[in-house]
Amino acid sequence: MSTPLDPITTLVEYLHFPSISTQPEHAKDLVACAEWLAGLFKKMGLTATIHQTAGHPILVAKTIPDPQKKTVLIYGHYDVQPPEPLEEWTSSPFEPRIDEKEGKIYARGSSDNKAPTLAHILGVAKTLQEKGTLPVNVIFLIEGEEEIGSPHLDSFLQEHRQELSCDVVVISDTGMAPGNLPAITYALRGVAAMEFIVRGPACDLHSGLFGGAVANPLTVAARLIASLHDEHGHILIPGFYDTVASPEPWEQEATKALEKASGGDASIKKLAGVEELFGEAGFSTLERIGSRPTAEVNGFGGGYQGAGTKTVLPKEAFVKLSFRLVANQDPKTVLEQTASYLRTQLPPGVSLKIIPGHYGEACFIDPESPNGKAAQEALAETFGTPPLLLRDGASIPIVTHFKKIFDVDVLLLGLANPDCGMHSPNENILLENFLNGIRLSEQLLKRLSQT
Repeated sequence: MSTPLDPITTLVEYLHFPSISTQPEHAKDLVACAEWLAGLFKKMGLTATIHQTAGHPILVAKTIPDPQKKTVLIYGHYDVQPPEPLEEWTSSPFEPRIDEKEGKIYARGSSDNKAPTLAHILGVAKTLQEKGTLPVNVIFLIEGEEEIGSPHLDSFLQEHRQELSCDVVVISDTGMAPGNLPAITYALRGVAAMEFIVRGPACDLHSGLFGGAVANPLTVAARLIASLHDEHGHILIPGFYDTVASPEPWEQEATKALEKASGGDASIKKLAGVEELFGEAGFSTLERIGSRPTAEVNGFGGGYQGAGTKTVLPKEAFVKLSFRLVANQDPKTVLEQTASYLRTQLPPGVSLKIIPGHYGEACFIDPESPNGKAAQEALAETFGTPPLLLRDGASIPIVTHFKKIFDVDVLLLGLANPDCGMHSPNENILLENFLNGIRLSEQLLKRLSQT
């Protein structure tokens, strides 16, 4: 590559692709995005191969391997969430907008996960441009199905285990600590999703003629939702907490340090846009986010949804649930426990259909391993302050796949600012974080080569 890549221009070009993995009409856009990435890698002098799957392509790019060097696998994803509701965006989600005053770029996929992945790519490109070589072998694995649960990644990793063999995995699909402070994420919650449908009469009924005589599926669904928690936020599903372990003392100290540095509850209230916080009694907010499991209602509906009133007793109602789980909780067991519990709460006159959804295990990573310490040093050098140790409440199920298949450390180094609006309208990333990410990539590879 004769001329350096301009980071902002390259990022803007990347963000233009509407690579929405959950919407079939955008399949061609995901292919085009993968091909664009492959072209970028080839300009840098890496080999790049697009692997077709039953879904969207997986891209693998490599430097020329040197058996004397460690191998670092860098994972990211080029697919993005749907941008809806479009009317809440202040600019088109796939027409990147730079706000000079805020120092941010707005676009769908900016923080999740295009800019962080591109920062690692451009860090490698910059080192190759300046030095002609890297201190480690690098493998990039960038997929197009993370936002739909990575259904083909596990089998791909198994099938290509030999060619993807590595000494450490690096992922920047998490966030900075509150206050936009550097952090290494050492734990992620798992996830389990499900939907249930409450069915009553054969069709919608006149609420005057049948109200009080026939069970209302919406009312039943509301009662089932209410049965999941007590008034203190404690989950009532039998056996739900059986395998939940308390944080170690060092984790409790790390949480206190994070709370002090980030502004604690006040910062979280501001980010969430709420006046008060609520959660399981007996735990701090950061503990509830990182080290405690949750049960959340993601969708609830049924009956008439149009303007005005239509006095019906609906024939059915639906509820969408998700659970965020911690280490040692088995997602399949949680789904089974929930289905069994809901059936015990069901009154006569209605039936219940359970539809299990996607799931993934929680993960825990030792931040004090040699690779973990190298990552902390790289973060401190890049951002000018030691990183905080963070338990992230989100889930990245593929992390456990990497750990199990390759038996190596997985380093989670977030670049997304806490107010990035990930998965929401007006998603953004601080350009400072993106540019620092390029420097982080350079520092990280140097330090990993010395472990």
